[in-house]
Amino acid sequence: MVNPFEVIAARLESIAAPMSKNDGVRAFNDLYLDVTRAVGIEFAKGRYEDPAFFARLAPIFSNLYFEAVDAAGAKHAVPRVWVPLFEKRFDSRIAAIQFAIAGMNAHINHDLSIALVAVTRELGYDLGLDTPHHRDHLRVNTTLTRVMGEVKERFETEMERTVDRALGTIDDLVASWSIERARDNAWTQAQTLVALEHVPFIRDQYLLALARTVGLATRTLLVKTG
Repeated sequence: MVNPFEVIAARLESIAAPMSKNDGVRAFNDLYLDVTRAVGIEFAKGRYEDPAFFARLAPIFSNLYFEAVDAAGAKHAVPRVWVPLFEKRFDSRIAAIQFAIAGMNAHINHDLSIALVAVTRELGYDLGLDTPHHRDHLRVNTTLTRVMGEVKERFETEMERTVDRALGTIDDLVASWSIERARDNAWTQAQTLVALEHVPFIRDQYLLALARTVGLATRTLLVKTG
């Protein structure tokens, strides 16, 4: 089986190549790349019960971010949930770790639920708990938590630590955001979307509300620290 994470990592590398170091989208992209490589290693080692599920979920999920990047590059409107990150990407008063977490917030709390619905429908799965693909969903959390910790240390430059000591802002924001909680929420949101499939209008309104809510949370994570 082709390792889809290698393909995704290559695209993330190509996105990062022309970006400046002070680009907030680059900060998120770098985190996404680290996470993708780490999960890809686990995938190659056969650590997941249902590799076919992950082989389809990974590209469907990542494409939602790539669509935002492509839209921004073409100077088109980016999806609502991604607006805060792309709008503030060059604000020097926002720390790199904030941009990284803000991107994760948009991608997981919004995009992951949509990707989960798409792949389970494609494969004929349901979104029940304690299924092989749900156990794999939980298993990924350990890898992601480890990588997030490593990236946080790398992003925390001496300048950011100085700002944090003075204002007590960055650590508070980062500590308030949990990748496990976000991924649990994404699974629940996906279950809700499936339950609303027989009422398309309400489902569409629910998706709009989800994008607004996640977008607001992303803006909160991007509060200026200087």
